[in-house]
Amino acid sequence: MGIREFLKRVLFSIDAAHRDGAVAMTGLEVKELENIFALLLLGSFVGLPAPPTFLAVELLPFMERELKVLGSRAREEGDMLAEMAGTIGID
Repeated sequence: MGIREFLKRVLFSIDAAHRDGAVAMTGLEVKELENIFALLLLGSFVGLPAPPTFLAVELLPFMERELKVLGSRAREEGDMLAEMAGTIGID
């Protein structure tokens, strides 16, 4: 195995590690955006300003997944800042 092959393997490993981190961060962002979307439409339950009722009612049939996410997040609520910091690698 030459130096060229060794460098290829090292660079490939670095690239794979960065891609894995980016995928994990994107997954966290998707979860958080789903939560924000549900809170925007159903914010009146927690005292946030809500969109017009007719808009929320029209979007409600499309929100089955978001409502499940909102319910599960309410049961398993953790520290989102700590979770994001752990994904980035901040100790």
